[in-house]
Amino acid sequence: MPELPEVETVMRGLEGPLAGHRLAHVQQRRGDLRWPLPENFAARLQGRRIERLGRRAKFILAWLDDGMVWMTHLGMSGRMYVQHERPDAPGKHDHIIIETDAGAVVVFNDHRRFGMMDLVPEDELDRHRLLADLGPEPLGNSFNSAMLSAALKGRRTPIKAALLDQKLVAGLGNIYVCEALYQAGISPRRSAHTVAGRRAERLAPAVRDVLQAAIAKGGSTLQDYVQADGELGYFQHEFAVYGREGEPCHGCGRPVKRIVQSGRSTFFCSHCQR
Repeated sequence: MPELPEVETVMRGLEGPLAGHRLAHVQQRRGDLRWPLPENFAARLQGRRIERLGRRAKFILAWLDDGMVWMTHLGMSGRMYVQHERPDAPGKHDHIIIETDAGAVVVFNDHRRFGMMDLVPEDELDRHRLLADLGPEPLGNSFNSAMLSAALKGRRTPIKAALLDQKLVAGLGNIYVCEALYQAGISPRRSAHTVAGRRAERLAPAVRDVLQAAIAKGGSTLQDYVQADGELGYFQHEFAVYGREGEPCHGCGRPVKRIVQSGRSTFFCSHCQR
């Protein structure tokens, strides 16, 4: 599933083609994705001007000129990419095709259909069922070592599981949690409450640094993800531990280990991470 850096990269790639432009033509080729699309979805989008784009956790948000917000989640395999002309024959999994007044064409393709779209009144956005309980943005001003330390106090789950809890911090996923824990020198098996304090002072900036580095590389392409212009992400070439089981740790040379936590693979160095 695309994580925060991938979603941020796609959102930024859509800003030029979409922000400030009117959606001249919207083609909806099915009635549902993961869930049913809003009633009259295409008709309600068509003709609207996009005022600005943003991101909350792993959701792409587009503020419309009628006070609504177009909300998109890419799911497991969803892609949003830009073309220079409307396709003569849309692909089987091209579910939403949008043409702007400037001639840019944005296609939402999702062969697994785990993605979603919704239209939400702007004043109800923070109360949307998928956004209401989210924690702070890890790249926002409210995420820092003091906030993280306070949130981890009393938590007896492994720190890896705690960081994946979207109520604690929004948008973090498996890849970047593994990488941030390595950069901070913290074992993914360590109980979260023991990270409060000095370890949190290492972990909070490590989370921010890893995410910013990944965004600078256009995210990580492991399976389906591409940027809005169709280019791949390149941060996977920078992984310190993720996907590197048995390969030498960059810090100590010992083999990177893999364990399973909550049904997900965790990669770490048992020597460098304590």
